[in-house]
Amino acid sequence: MKIIDISRELLSAPVYPGDPSPEVRPISGIALGDGCNTSALNFCAHNATHLDAPLHYIPDGKDIASVSLDACVGECSVVEFNGILLGAQAEKIISGLHPRILFKGNMEISPSAAFVLSEAGLYLVGVEAQSVASAECSGSVHRQLLGSDMVLLEGLDLSRVQPGSYFLFAAPINIAGCDGSPVRALLIER
Repeated sequence: MKIIDISRELLSAPVYPGDPSPEVRPISGIALGDGCNTSALNFCAHNATHLDAPLHYIPDGKDIASVSLDACVGECSVVEFNGILLGAQAEKIISGLHPRILFKGNMEISPSAAFVLSEAGLYLVGVEAQSVASAECSGSVHRQLLGSDMVLLEGLDLSRVQPGSYFLFAAPINIAGCDGSPVRALLIER
């Protein structure tokens, strides 16, 4: 069994335009004479490798604490794709794949592909970019995908992963009322 970390480090990962940069602030320190080191974290729920809950774009959607862990843990397919994924391409690509799909490459999901993916009964779609879609159609793509009750795993690092089947572990932090969460995403190769 081989475990591959596909997450980006929180403090050094690219930040989506307009989101705050994450920071760690020391609260206490052994070097300062305190009994232990403690830190406060300040970050957007969508920094680095993160999971979007339906609440991110759906007003009455599930928050991150209510997302089914079955969506985030289980068999997955890694598919290589570069460019803008269109609906007809999505239909061909997803045929016969696991209900969790990670796209390796510099890609964006178009509105037509979002429709196909949302109708396919998928649990999770993941991408390497900080967003599944371009800024011009981000809202419509997110609403289409998250409205089908799937979750989105964004900000992945699939550079050391070959296309194929894996076991995915990408459980979010349990944060009631939040629209997303950072994750430590792992692929297990058997």
